[in-house]
Amino acid sequence: MPKTQSRFVCQECGRATLRLMGKCPQCGTFNSMVEEIVVEAPKAGGRRPLGLGQSTPRRLSEIESGTEDRWPLPIEEFSRVLGGGVVPGSLVLVGGDPGIGKSTLLLEVATLMAATYGPVLYVSGEESERQIKMRAVRLYEESTERAEDEAEGAEPAFPEDLYLVTETNLETILAHIDNIKPRLVVIDSIQTTFLGDISSAAGSVSQIRECAQRLQALAKTSGIAIFLIGHVTKEGTLAGPRVLEHIVDTVLQLEGDRYQAYRLLRATKNRFGATSEVGVFEMAGSGMLEVKNPSEAFLAERLVNTAGSAIAVTMEGTRPILVEIQGLTSVTTFGNPRRTPNGVDFNRLLLITAVLSKRLGLKLGDQDVFVNVVGGLQVGEPAADLAIAMAIASSALDRPALADCALIGEIGLSGELRAVNQLPQRLREAKQLGFRRVIVPRALRSAEAKVDGLEVIQARSVRDALDAGLRPGEKQREAKSEVRGQRSEEE
Repeated sequence: MPKTQSRFVCQECGRATLRLMGKCPQCGTFNSMVEEIVVEAPKAGGRRPLGLGQSTPRRLSEIESGTEDRWPLPIEEFSRVLGGGVVPGSLVLVGGDPGIGKSTLLLEVATLMAATYGPVLYVSGEESERQIKMRAVRLYEESTERAEDEAEGAEPAFPEDLYLVTETNLETILAHIDNIKPRLVVIDSIQTTFLGDISSAAGSVSQIRECAQRLQALAKTSGIAIFLIGHVTKEGTLAGPRVLEHIVDTVLQLEGDRYQAYRLLRATKNRFGATSEVGVFEMAGSGMLEVKNPSEAFLAERLVNTAGSAIAVTMEGTRPILVEIQGLTSVTTFGNPRRTPNGVDFNRLLLITAVLSKRLGLKLGDQDVFVNVVGGLQVGEPAADLAIAMAIASSALDRPALADCALIGEIGLSGELRAVNQLPQRLREAKQLGFRRVIVPRALRSAEAKVDGLEVIQARSVRDALDAGLRPGEKQREAKSEVRGQRSEEE
């Protein structure tokens, strides 16, 4: 008879112990150890692990490459993140917060794939077939691409090769795949899928690892592209152990605020392309709409000539994006002033505030400082430091920044501006959106800071940048008028 053994497995990192522990010794998570029953099969009749192919060494020059590398999709933002399209035989994991739009996006991808390349199987373990059909009909009815000559209330003409099934048993799912032989399979979600020969519950470490390995073997041996939807924890990371991210070929993260319309699709791992690409979508009634010019969308509601507003040129992958950063300073009513960031790093805000207080003499010790990135974006690169400092100083001095000026630069502790990467791409994007001047750090190579029709102002310190980017106040105007009067008297 096979032997049974009880062990406790951490649901965060996969560490297994023989006794229950309140804190995982590997990742330090509390109350994450769950008991699992392991059945050891006999050595003679044990189940052989799945292989990915023939284990015969071959020369690299003898291996033939595939003639069809990718399947491009009409959703250009989605294809951009994948590296140019869906790769046959790839295993892709899509994660994100609940309600962020994962199922909606993959339902659109499945529909386009079925209409273009052949059979697609959508497997759902959380929703019924009727619920999925209701969502598909809603997306179809609210889409602007509906035919004008189609009768009102008529049944939408969905692709005939799009199949839906509600199933959580992986063995049954594999049987459906063998019968339909689809080009693409979407599993929503991997945490609800289970294997009957494993005693642990669905979503446990053993179930997720074994199911992912079975699907990986299927994708590599048959050439079927498989998309897995994964749950996330309270911290925003993918639920389950990191072993799931190591098994798949690509890990996509759908980010964004639930109360904002824009979503960012970011690749944190990609064996078939770059991990620096980012796709921008807008959550609307007709589904996930592409935002082909995100800079223009983020600046659409900008109020010019207002104190506390600055434009930063950030890089999301290889794409430059212009975003509006707002700053507000007000006298604190508490003992300790607050520093409240929204969309920027808290420690970065503290550093910039300290530089403004020490190097420029701004009195921020009794001021509450609020910084907000418009559109719900998360800006983490240091190139936005100068725009954050400009927004804070503009609000503290009550002097608006120049409306046609964008800012690029990293701030050091001495108040100096440091160079950033990919400067030519940032400058071209600023010119394309109608900005006439850009303040950048003084570059060692001046050729990078030259764009026809764009005034590039090179500043060595934060003080120089603020003097060039802020509109003159009343005191500055009076000082300038006095200087002009003295010059006229001398003449």
